[in-house]
Amino acid sequence: MNWTISNQLTMARVLLIPVFMGAFLIPGDLGHWLSGTLFILASITDWLDGYLARSRGEVTPFGRFLDPVADKLLVAAALVLVVSADMAPALLAVIIIGREITIGALREWLAQRSTIVYVSQLAKWKTAIQLLAISALLIHVDLFGISLHEIGLVLLWIAAALTLWSGYEYMRDAWPELMDGNES
Repeated sequence: MNWTISNQLTMARVLLIPVFMGAFLIPGDLGHWLSGTLFILASITDWLDGYLARSRGEVTPFGRFLDPVADKLLVAAALVLVVSADMAPALLAVIIIGREITIGALREWLAQRSTIVYVSQLAKWKTAIQLLAISALLIHVDLFGISLHEIGLVLLWIAAALTLWSGYEYMRDAWPELMDGNES
């Protein structure tokens, strides 16, 4: 395996997940700020590792495998935490996690058929809004009289809507391939 900077950042994101989850359990504002900050740091590595891999020509099979797994684990862990703390509706977590599982399976199936599925611009916006929403929910304080919790909830509803929309687009685009009776 080629242990590139991008792969190291991806692995660091995976290793940050239990740390950020532990920080979430610290009572009070310290736990909110610490878990939110660690989540934001992990989210930044999501963008940075992809940027570095592409710009340095260091895209690897390991990175192509682990990067989306790390992203899904991070988001799923955060959503489970905020739902378990009654900070967000479970419905939103089910929509977001369910879409990620479905589209991940679809991508894997299409890859086995040598069909490349590119990330849509809508999916990129969905991810950005989702990460902002979760960050605001984790920090969960009023900042300059503005409730980050309320902002996080609104953004999470928007992210869930974009999640459904982008999931529909992926399924629509893959539908001919799904309905093709020929196995590859």
